[in-house]
Amino acid sequence: MGIQGLTGFVEERGVFFTELRVRDTKLVIDGSSLYYCLCFASAADFRRGGDYGPFAATVRDFFGILRSCRVAPFVVLDGGRGAEDRKLPTLRGRAAEQLRAAHGLCRGAGGCLAPLLTRETFVQALGRLGVPFVQCFAEADREIAGLANSWGCPVLSLDSDFCVFDLAGGYCPLSHFQWESVRAGDGAQGCYVPARCFSVDRFCRHFGHLNKRLLPLFAVMNGNDYVDLAALEVFFSKVRLPRGCAAGKGGKHLRLQGLLNWLSQFTEPTEAVENVLKYLKKHQREEIRGLLCTSMEDYAPSDVNLEDFFQNGQYECEAARKAAVPQWVLGALAKGKLAPFIINTLILRSTFLRVQVENMQRPSAHSTALPIRQVIYGLLLRVPQSTEAASPSKQTHELPVVCEFDRCQKTIKKTFVQAASLPADFCDDPFPLDKLVEMPMSCRQMLLLETLGVKMSFLESIPSHLQLPVAVTCYWIRCSEPKVQLHQLKALLLMIVSGELHRINDDPDPTVLCAEDDSIAYKEFLKWKEKKVQNNDFDLDAAHSFCQWQCCLQMGLYLNQLLCTPLSEPDLSSRLYTGTLVHRLYQELKSTPSVENLFILSPKMTQLYLVLLNTVES
Repeated sequence: MGIQGLTGFVEERGVFFTELRVRDTKLVIDGSSLYYCLCFASAADFRRGGDYGPFAATVRDFFGILRSCRVAPFVVLDGGRGAEDRKLPTLRGRAAEQLRAAHGLCRGAGGCLAPLLTRETFVQALGRLGVPFVQCFAEADREIAGLANSWGCPVLSLDSDFCVFDLAGGYCPLSHFQWESVRAGDGAQGCYVPARCFSVDRFCRHFGHLNKRLLPLFAVMNGNDYVDLAALEVFFSKVRLPRGCAAGKGGKHLRLQGLLNWLSQFTEPTEAVENVLKYLKKHQREEIRGLLCTSMEDYAPSDVNLEDFFQNGQYECEAARKAAVPQWVLGALAKGKLAPFIINTLILRSTFLRVQVENMQRPSAHSTALPIRQVIYGLLLRVPQSTEAASPSKQTHELPVVCEFDRCQKTIKKTFVQAASLPADFCDDPFPLDKLVEMPMSCRQMLLLETLGVKMSFLESIPSHLQLPVAVTCYWIRCSEPKVQLHQLKALLLMIVSGELHRINDDPDPTVLCAEDDSIAYKEFLKWKEKKVQNNDFDLDAAHSFCQWQCCLQMGLYLNQLLCTPLSEPDLSSRLYTGTLVHRLYQELKSTPSVENLFILSPKMTQLYLVLLNTVES
């Protein structure tokens, strides 16, 4: 969520902040805000699909700094859109903004766009680092506020909604959290992160001792992610706000300030709401009262006890229970073992497919992975067949449908996609989702591999942690349109090998041994990377192809997770995909085929490359 204009308003007036030395404390972190901030801080190139290794390294550095200051972080991530789907118009608007950013990047303009697998990389990095985290059923703001208040510690975020919650330990904006400028402390107190903390008490005092309980009404009236401000324009056009802040006069901050001053004359939210309604037509009043009261509940305490989750691993949520989400699905979602994509499909039969920097004249890169998504939809939404014998046409008609929001040319459009019809093993009548975890691993693995068009015998020579990416690569070659070029395939496989070489040379795990020839090969590879790039042109068609591969990998990951990982989950944070590198390899292979021998000094890496290439080509 976020309150329109409030971040800029409080930033302009530093009086609402206090200086804070963050050390020796628990810290509740808004995970969604953090991974965006760290992604944009670590990335130098947003056009080539993401460099997940450097991003994961930045995540590691961030939590390393917190550890050195004896800060205990607890990360809370947003989950799905919620059963009521109230943010749908806002999310459609954001998808359109991301599409404009992607189109600008295609044409060489500046801009930022989080790569497709940023969230998945962040969750994996948290797991590797042992950072406690939870992924909520829906929007996480209320649960973040509740956890921070139960511990009396600060919230770290970049969401202006936390200016409205009454937080005992305060709200630290990420923009003022100077983790890269950690300071030495005085005496035995040790080092600390310099930060600024928003004080809701100072904020309310500034506006005539405004009652804190009126802040949710202020947020709703000013406009947040859930409320369309247009419904209240009549009020703003008629009321005399202090300092002459009528609609259209003096800009956003003047109106915002006037609204706060106007609200300060009331002692209770109900009294203020009644005074708002006086300015509206009688037939509108009940509807607007309901809208205001419902929206103010978004700032009320949550029924979810995250403290219990972090102590006992149990995530209980009334909204999930009402939506009849199976307990194993809710538990896996909370532990980050299932993505929000899964819960949105299950609850809403609707999903957004994130746009990338791709060729806008072609069908969306996500269209390549459509058959994988259809199998996911079939598993999540399968309805029991009628007890009477149904004709094939009737059976087809009964397959569930999912609404996908995706790019079509340069606009976001929705299409309705039919779920796949599943193999006989998954078609027992009835087949509840609960039963999926009880199925033999061999059946689950077979469905995964059949969806990707690969036999397990083909993958037996591949290291287990690379089997899923290789299976996905086989699928990508078979299903991509236009067809994958040989240089693109070789560049991708060389990139995967470079990730392996990096992992065994740079991995902090002491059990991973590095042979001398691997070390020499790695040093030579780093020297090659430091050379001046001969051709740094941006090839949009190659970018589109690599975007298709990422889409296939993302859906392959999701299907593998839903089937309870019949194949090992690949580690995105160990440089499985590095966009700048794969684009450079592709360009150099076209002009200098000998680049294919980049790892010739390591027999092990040379053998791995040949095994990958032979497996995929076969």
